[in-house]
Amino acid sequence: MKGRMDDVETITYSYRSVNLEHHYLNLSQGGKSLVTYVWIDGSGENLRAKTKTMDKEPKGPEDIPEWTFDGSSTGQAEGSNSDLYLYPRAMFKDPFRLGTNKIVLCDIYKYNRKPEDKNYRHHCLELMSKPEVASQHPWFGIEQEYTLMSLEGHPFEWPRHGYPGPQGPYYCGVGPNRVHGRAIVESHYRACLYAGVKIAGSNAEVMPAQWEFQVGPCEGIEAGDHLWMARYLLHRVAEDFGVIVSLDPKPVAGDWNGAGAHCNYSTLAMRENNGIVYIRDAVKKLSKRHEKHIFAYDPHEGIDNERRLTGRHETSNIHDFSAGVANRGASIRIPRQCGEQGKGYLEDRRPASNCDPYRVTEALVRSTILDDWSDFFVPVNALRPLPEDDDVSEY
Repeated sequence: MKGRMDDVETITYSYRSVNLEHHYLNLSQGGKSLVTYVWIDGSGENLRAKTKTMDKEPKGPEDIPEWTFDGSSTGQAEGSNSDLYLYPRAMFKDPFRLGTNKIVLCDIYKYNRKPEDKNYRHHCLELMSKPEVASQHPWFGIEQEYTLMSLEGHPFEWPRHGYPGPQGPYYCGVGPNRVHGRAIVESHYRACLYAGVKIAGSNAEVMPAQWEFQVGPCEGIEAGDHLWMARYLLHRVAEDFGVIVSLDPKPVAGDWNGAGAHCNYSTLAMRENNGIVYIRDAVKKLSKRHEKHIFAYDPHEGIDNERRLTGRHETSNIHDFSAGVANRGASIRIPRQCGEQGKGYLEDRRPASNCDPYRVTEALVRSTILDDWSDFFVPVNALRPLPEDDDVSEY
């Protein structure tokens, strides 16, 4: 169908018939199981997927064979040596195909079986498996903010030639003049529950068309696995609605909130009686490595977060470390109930919405449990070197 918009000719396609799709999806699979392999591409932000037929239902990732893909088409290899390996790591039920079908999150290995340059899961798992870390049972809960966008790249259901009213009525809002895209949010929530993702909640955010879901509590490597799978499911659900999901930390310039991935974190000692002592000690350690955490908290070593962490719109300033009870303008917030109870967790509000959760969780453990960044992996194509520790006496 041809039409005109702003004097530019556009072509739209009605590419999907729901009734026809349901007909084909209801056909017998002949006892086979379909397994969708999901992996992170060379951007460190986007996901790719492809499907394999298996003769029987896999019971875990160990039952799923490794596979290869063309890394030259995903920004991860040269065409002359393009085959990369997919290692199945975390398996979930498939909420789209249902039945015995599965989705498996994979990490990537090069031709020589060494981790691909941005396989941060490999390094995070090594760290989380250390006895001194595992014995502390680190828990994470990540608050993933995102923005729904039209196919033209405009915030979903915003006025085409203007802006909605100022921020204020949209956070946790109700009603068509307050929230946009709830059907997508609800569909994603159910898809996560069906798949086995540890989704904990959702809410409308401060900017219209901006939402948040929470994953956790998860221990160790599971936090990254479940957040990445929740992201895949979100993109896949939005695809069915013809809507784009943006994880840009500042999708709209001006007086609008950005998007983060606040990370709630605790160790066993923090959760036990008088754990506030260990929380304060952790905050002190974090204050000494602020620049290192900024480096680790977005895919471009802090460049993305510069647009978001301005000291406005419920953020701290990217150049300064701060902490406080119930303070959403600080780098680290200690929830009010934790201050009152004398135990609990801290919230690191610095990670960007497009962060790699393996990187974030590793950084928190390095600073607070190991107190050691000496072997933190920095890829050869990093935009800048890993910063030195901060010279601070107090936060």
